[in-house]
Amino acid sequence: MRKIGFIGAFEKTDLIVYIAKIIRSTNKKVLVIDTTTLGRARYIVPSISPSIFYITEFEEIDVAVGFESIEAIKEYLGTDLAEYDVILLDIDSPEVFQKYDMTKADKNFFVTGFDNYSLKRGLEIIGKLAEKVVMTKVMFSKDMLKEEEDYLNFLSFYYSVQWDKEKIYFPYEQGDNSVIIENQRAAKIRFRNLSLEYKYGLEMITGQILYDIKSNEIKKIIKSI
Repeated sequence: MRKIGFIGAFEKTDLIVYIAKIIRSTNKKVLVIDTTTLGRARYIVPSISPSIFYITEFEEIDVAVGFESIEAIKEYLGTDLAEYDVILLDIDSPEVFQKYDMTKADKNFFVTGFDNYSLKRGLEIIGKLAEKVVMTKVMFSKDMLKEEEDYLNFLSFYYSVQWDKEKIYFPYEQGDNSVIIENQRAAKIRFRNLSLEYKYGLEMITGQILYDIKSNEIKKIIKSI
């Protein structure tokens, strides 16, 4: 089982669900855990009877909402999580980062835009860690300027984070937001009208999670969704 963290204050629910869809299409069983303060998955992922905490299925992906720990999910399921090949966690607080023991995750992505809230609040999540954690930057930007990343590096200089050399950029708006909203309303995951840059970002993240699957196979899956 691979445990993957998506850390940050930037809105990333759709991104995580899209990654989960690609992974599921390789016949791996996926669990998405929304641990965020607002629980945005409640409003994006359809559920027949939502409660304070629940697990629902969407596009053959299991989505857990409202659980405070892995142990609580195990108790809810009445079993361990060995049936899942990949677990993706959406995290936006330092307390949850610690509760889910994300320092021992197989991979952590730091997802951010370049507004001050996303940057500074996102960094607060990892600001009090006692040990260095390796993270891969996933950056949403309109212009993708070097100065933006330099500012992130400046803000994080004294934080307990070691940035991976590889970084992933997403266009902030090339019509992708309209496609994402359309998908939400239709309760479907469809990549057809996403920009090539957005699809490439999905491919890059998935490739780092499924390092044992060839990039050509991931490209084919993305093209088919």
